[in-house]
Amino acid sequence: MSLKTTTIGSYPKPDGTPVQDWFLAGKSEDVKKASKGLLSNWTPGVYEKALHDAGSELEERFLEATKEVITDQVNSGVNVPTDGEVRRENYIWYQCRRLEGISFEKLTQRTVRDGAFEAELPSIVGPVSLKEKRLNKDWKAAQQFTKNPVKITLPGPMTITDSVADTFYNDNKKLGFDLAVALNKEVRTLAEAGCQYIQIDEPVFARKPEDALAYGFENLERTFHGVPNNVERVVHMCCGYPNALDSDGYKKADKDAYLSILGTVEDSTITEISIEDAHRNNDLRILEKLSTTKVILGVINIAKSRLET
Repeated sequence: MSLKTTTIGSYPKPDGTPVQDWFLAGKSEDVKKASKGLLSNWTPGVYEKALHDAGSELEERFLEATKEVITDQVNSGVNVPTDGEVRRENYIWYQCRRLEGISFEKLTQRTVRDGAFEAELPSIVGPVSLKEKRLNKDWKAAQQFTKNPVKITLPGPMTITDSVADTFYNDNKKLGFDLAVALNKEVRTLAEAGCQYIQIDEPVFARKPEDALAYGFENLERTFHGVPNNVERVVHMCCGYPNALDSDGYKKADKDAYLSILGTVEDSTITEISIEDAHRNNDLRILEKLSTTKVILGVINIAKSRLET
């Protein structure tokens, strides 16, 4: 039986993409030693300025970038490519900008990723709801460039919760509930449009397995509610990556986190689970917990500049 291949989401942005790639080489040694996460790379206003500066060429340049990354993946033998997330400043806030109740003007300092680093983050200032469906349009724009099924990704409730500063709910489970309801509208619209692979990114499950078990899986199921059985319900749970290539001191999730949560993955409606292995090897006996859930095993160390062959 041949194995299918896929990419997880983001892809190096081609030259000419309006939005700059956050995961850049050539960072200073001080930045590498600090070993912070991607949220620390964000500078308020840069994304908005990039869109504005592209002017009337904005959509054309995004489409050119999308076509290039999809063609590159397919020509490399990837069966299920993504759109490369070329429209996004990072994998989280592109979606957050389409939610009511999140302010990108009011910033709040907080510690994130189980103490891995601190960052100034957008703030939850009111009830969260969906104000704009966008991902179905992104999928249609990407799918035109290949006969292979294109996978679309979006951040999950727990990961969004850990990537913003909550100044309204003061209750992560309740915030996660409202996020799940909002995200579910995007997910169902994606499925109705014809997208066969929908991936929810929940790396914070590995950071906070107890919270994942207490309410994270419940809200994750709510995010997928109503999705037809012919659509793959994919979830990505990595253990965290630094904001610079070749930065070795980044605090990752506990190495035993997968052991805590994979049993619940198997009991859920998730059909595919993505876990990292190249960046930090697992005891692959953990896969014995999965008998029906398909496994996407990470075999490329994306946090290194060394090319793998």
